Amino acid sequence: MNSRKKKIAILGSTGSIGTQALDVIAAYPEIFAVEVLTAQRNADLLIEQARQFKPNAVVIADDTHYEKVKSVLMPLDIKVFAGENALASVVQMETIDLVLTALVGYSGLTPTIKAIEAGKDIALANKETLVVAGELITRLAREKEVNIYPVDSEHSAIFQCVVGEFHNPIEKIILTASGGPFRGKKKIDLMQVTKDQALKHPNWTMGAKVTIDSATLMNKGLEVIEARWLFGLKPEQVDVVVHPQSIIHSLVQFEDGSIKAQLGLPDMRLPIQFAMSYPQRLKSNFPRFDFANYPALTFEKPDMETFRNLALAFEALGRGGNMPCVLNAANEVAVQEFLQDRIGFLQMSDIVEQCLSKMNYIASPVLEDYVNTDKETRIKAKELIR
Repeated sequence: MNSRKKKIAILGSTGSIGTQALDVIAAYPEIFAVEVLTAQRNADLLIEQARQFKPNAVVIADDTHYEKVKSVLMPLDIKVFAGENALASVVQMETIDLVLTALVGYSGLTPTIKAIEAGKDIALANKETLVVAGELITRLAREKEVNIYPVDSEHSAIFQCVVGEFHNPIEKIILTASGGPFRGKKKIDLMQVTKDQALKHPNWTMGAKVTIDSATLMNKGLEVIEARWLFGLKPEQVDVVVHPQSIIHSLVQFEDGSIKAQLGLPDMRLPIQFAMSYPQRLKSNFPRFDFANYPALTFEKPDMETFRNLALAFEALGRGGNMPCVLNAANEVAVQEFLQDRIGFLQMSDIVEQCLSKMNYIASPVLEDYVNTDKETRIKAKELIR
């Protein structure tokens, strides 16, 4: 790697991915520098991070916290901006080399588009961006000759398996799923599931939204759609297998029948670091995997009858157009309502399914269509709940 530090903007620096990305940057101060940090509303942690990493600029999206952040950071010669529009502007700063998008949900779409338009390479942790507008994003990245490096552990695994194989066509990819906290349960068992139970993931430590998505298998459904766009595959080339130990992060099958897999302990810092340092692999002190501790690695088919969200995601991907956008918006509303104890666990799939059947289908959406579909689906989902 050249002697100049790689300057990184982290969108969503106070969340699970953002804080772990800063751990990686702190471990390699000679390689990485923080250029921009952004947070939705966690002003205290944003201030603490800015004091430690001394970025050029910070953005607090919730502008009610602007004065508080500004009063602390302006004297430290750190620029402070507020509001959603500032997020979309700050990613275009000339000094940024790589934008890590770790925002939750649909909110990542516009800043990612603006960063690509400005020619910035993307480390993508915000899977919803490709779910909502995969065709638009990948086309724009090709036009601007921008690289999109996956941060999701499964897509990082696929990427690591295809490095050096770019001339060999992929027959299919197999995404692994832990199965979440309710693996093996049937619908009747899930009728009384509580929020606290759903938030206890067996293997990974993640934010609330993605943890609930893992419990419903929607997370895997979103990853299927993301993978289709990231790796230029047809929907039928993406498979899912449940692998409870979360050691094999995903697999690639080539046309000769050979399968490559990427293994490692469940630690998000590894895929974050790989996305930020590619094509280099940096020496890390992360815990190492020991086969003796895992005498059996097991695999099973996902239960799409009980966990309908995965089937609904395949359905939305098969229909294409704006249907994945509908799927995502309906799910974001459903998860939010579940986290606020307004609906039950199984109702989340009901809401997604009804939105997919009721919303207008647009075969070849443009950006405005995605924006409108997202807005209208959220209204419809809330109507269905009330």
